[in-house]
Amino acid sequence: MLLLSTLRQGLPRLDLHLPAHGRGRGLAPGLRQLLRQRPGRWDLPELPEIGGPLEPGGAVAADQAESARLCAADRCWFGVNGASGMLQVALLALAKPGERVLLPRNLHRSLLHACVLGGLRPVLFDLPFDPATGLWLPPSPDWLLRRLEQAPTLAALVLVHPTYQGLAGDLQGLIAVAHHHGLPVLVDEAHGAHFGQPGLPMGALAAGADLVVQSLHKSAGGLAQSAALLLRRGRVSEEAIERSLLWFQTSSPSALLLASAAAAFAHRHSTAGARGLSRAIARANELRQALERASLPLAANQDPLRLVFHSAALGINGLAADAWLLQRGVIAELPEPGCLTFCLGERPPRRVRRLLPTQLNQLRQALGGPALLPFTPPPIPALMEPELTPGEAWRLPHQTLLLEQALERLAAEPICPYPPGIPLLIPGERIDAARLEWLREQRRLWPGQIADTVKVVA
Repeated sequence: MLLLSTLRQGLPRLDLHLPAHGRGRGLAPGLRQLLRQRPGRWDLPELPEIGGPLEPGGAVAADQAESARLCAADRCWFGVNGASGMLQVALLALAKPGERVLLPRNLHRSLLHACVLGGLRPVLFDLPFDPATGLWLPPSPDWLLRRLEQAPTLAALVLVHPTYQGLAGDLQGLIAVAHHHGLPVLVDEAHGAHFGQPGLPMGALAAGADLVVQSLHKSAGGLAQSAALLLRRGRVSEEAIERSLLWFQTSSPSALLLASAAAAFAHRHSTAGARGLSRAIARANELRQALERASLPLAANQDPLRLVFHSAALGINGLAADAWLLQRGVIAELPEPGCLTFCLGERPPRRVRRLLPTQLNQLRQALGGPALLPFTPPPIPALMEPELTPGEAWRLPHQTLLLEQALERLAAEPICPYPPGIPLLIPGERIDAARLEWLREQRRLWPGQIADTVKVVA
C-alpha cells in the first residue's frame, strides 16, 4: 500500500504543479464541504435523484443546465474521464469514419487515439516557433488561412487555447477564418477554464467556438479527472455528441467527480470565486515582479497563473533546472530544454513570493552560465497527412529499430509525444532524413525523454 502511504504524507515542499487546487487550498468551497463528510458518503450510483450526464432528470442534469447558463453555452456535459475523454467525444461527434480533421501539432495525444478509434484521417499543421525559448507559439489567423488554402476537404478544425505554458493568441480571428471555410471548431481549453474573467484572455465560447473542452482540475477548483464539454448550437449535432458520450464515458460515473465539476463551475462564476481569482492573479503578478527585479528571466505569456521561467537565458537546460529544484523541494509542472513552467493555481502558496526567487537565484549561481544557443525548430511540413491513417499504422505488424536504422520507414507510434513536446511524427508518417537528424540532436537536449529506438511498420 505504498500509494496510500505516499498520499498520507504531508511533504514539506513548494508545490507549483497541477491540480490547480494546490493540494486542496483552492478547491471549490462546495466540494471542500462535501469531502469533510464521512468518507464514502458521496460514492453513490445513478439513483433517480442523482441521475447522470445523459439522463434527462436528476441533480446532474440540473447542474449541467446551470453550468451551461453560467458559461453562456447552449449545452454542458460533465465528464469523469478527464479532458482526454471529452476531446475524444467531441472529435468523433464532428467527423465520420474516413473524413479528414485539421489538427495543430500541439494536439493532445487523446485526439490521435480518437482518430484511431473513429477511423478519422488527421491532417496536421505546423505552428510558429520561438528559437529563444524553444516554445511553440499560437498561430495567427493569416497563418491558419494559408494552411486551409492548401488543405484537402476537411470535416472540422481543432485549436488549443491556451497552450500548456499559458500562451494564447487571436482565437476569435482563428475561429472566424475556420467558419468562413465552413468548418466547425473544437477548442481544447483544458488549461483555460478560468479565461474570460477580468485580467485574462477571452474564453473560447465568447470567441465563437462550437465545442469547448475544459479540464476542471487544470484551470479551476475541481478534482483530477473532472471535465466538461460545452456546446454552442448551430454547427454540431447534439445527438452525435450524446452518442459519442455513450462510447467514451463509463456507465458508472463517479458521483464525486460529477459533483466536482458542478462545484467548480458554480464557484468560478460566483462573486467569491471572482474575488479568489483576482487575489490569485495579484499574487502571481507580485511574484512575477519580484523575479524581474532579481533579473530572473521569464518567457512572455498571457496567463498570469502560469509562470514560465526562461532557464535557457541563464545557460541552464530546463530539465536540469527541474532536477536541481526537485532536490530542494520545489516541484514545477513542466520542464523543457529552454523553460520550466510553474502552475500557481487557484490559490498560490503564500510562501512562493519569498521562496521561489531565492531558489531560482541559487539555481543561477549553481548551474548558470552563458545563454544557450537558439533552439532549432523541427523540420515539420506546413501541412502533413500521414501516408497511412494512425489506425492502420497502429494495427499493422511493427518492429523496433535503432533510431539511426529507421530512415524512410513509417512510424508505428508517436515520436516525441505531447505532453511534453510536439509530436514530430505520428503513426503513419514517414521518418525522413531531416527529422531523423533533428531527433538525434534532441536526445542531447531531452535526456531520457527521446528513446534510442523507435517502432516502425514492418
